[in-house]
Amino acid sequence: MSQAPGAQPSPPSVYHERQRLELCAVHALNNVLQQQLFSQEAADEICKRLAPDSRLNPHRSLLGTGNYDVNVIMAALQGQGLAAVWWDRRRPLSQLALPKVLGLILNLPSPVSLGLLSLPLRRRHWVALRQVDGVYYNLDSKLRAPEVLGDEDGVRAFVAAALAQGLCEVLLVVTKEVEEQGSWLQAD
Repeated sequence: MSQAPGAQPSPPSVYHERQRLELCAVHALNNVLQQQLFSQEAADEICKRLAPDSRLNPHRSLLGTGNYDVNVIMAALQGQGLAAVWWDRRRPLSQLALPKVLGLILNLPSPVSLGLLSLPLRRRHWVALRQVDGVYYNLDSKLRAPEVLGDEDGVRAFVAAALAQGLCEVLLVVTKEVEEQGSWLQAD
């Protein structure tokens, strides 16, 4: 079926969960995988498996509102047959073989506020980046809608800016095969 003259092609359907409680790790997982696979309950179960004998689970918030650590994200991805590979910030981003990477999950410092009052505290926030139909998107759950980053140069510029601010960690979400072969890394 052809489009009417002058009609704009419809944008691709991009799955994007919005922030709720301290569930940014759950939202980042679902956003990078482009479907709702994980819930707070599923993340809590992973926490229990990671620390079965712990009264106060070290992998989540003491208040039970989320704030999951990297171990939960890695275990969740492993359960889907995927792997998370730490990106060594000392490497040039030109060595990142983006076509081999399903998506990226960044851990960024995030300001804390009470209403309009900004507090001098820093929390950590998980953010997903993913390519959909040839376009990379910032799928930060704090955004109202996905933010277009564009092509490979756009996503590399975004990651470079995040790394330059310091205290940013980058996880590459890849298949087990890509992880084993190390093909997420290319020669400069």
